[in-house]
Amino acid sequence: MSRIAGAFAGAKRPFLVAYLVGGDPDPATSLAAAMAIVEGGADILEIGIPFTDPIADGPVIQEANVRALAGGMTTDKIFALVRAIRERSGVPIVLMTSYNPVYVRGDARFCHEARDAGADAVLITDLPPEESGAFDAAAREHALDRIFLVAPNTPPERLPLIAGLASGFLYLVSVQGVTGVRESLDPAIARRIAAVRSAASLPVAVGFGISRPEHVRAIADAGADAAIVGSAVVRIIGEHGGDAAAMQAALRAYVAGMAVAARRSGAL
Repeated sequence: MSRIAGAFAGAKRPFLVAYLVGGDPDPATSLAAAMAIVEGGADILEIGIPFTDPIADGPVIQEANVRALAGGMTTDKIFALVRAIRERSGVPIVLMTSYNPVYVRGDARFCHEARDAGADAVLITDLPPEESGAFDAAAREHALDRIFLVAPNTPPERLPLIAGLASGFLYLVSVQGVTGVRESLDPAIARRIAAVRSAASLPVAVGFGISRPEHVRAIADAGADAAIVGSAVVRIIGEHGGDAAAMQAALRAYVAGMAVAARRSGAL
């Protein structure tokens, strides 16, 4: 059983998944940010590999990618970051990336190095399931979970294909659009969670637009197994990037508040 599957199997409450861009604004500060997020109570850490061309990123995460690349972040340094986090914590780690950095390295090499560093799963934003066979085989060989996205407009007949290839959890995108902090959730999210559940036995994690404790509670009440927060975390890093101590304090406080909301949402 993978680290992620084991975590969800033992879960008594909804999880909080927190995202940051690896290397934002520089490798050392990024490690400090990651550890503050874990210390704040995140159950799963999602690390984005910075890339020049945004796939579904809103302005906040786009800017973080620019900062990370300007700070010298590379895929090698991403693996070094993962290794440093793993030396300090047993938190499950998901790498989120465009396929380009994977393609440059090769599927087998990327998966070997990711697993060797301590990563538990990979989510490739622009590799559709119909074209993911080679990477999926490499991921299985190296015991990496494969996280797949489910969009609001994913046809119901396509869900079994995605669910059949995925492991760890399914990432349900809450809105049609890019990442970013939003005031409210789409009222149709409960229906979408139910549709995914009807086609898959995997845990369902909901992301995009989640930034407030009430969002976490609403996601949990709608039947999700986890809420994913990204842009709100990345924005804190951007606002405090020049003061690591202040950044860590702000991240711990923010993540702790979101984690408390998950815990108060009740048992699964």
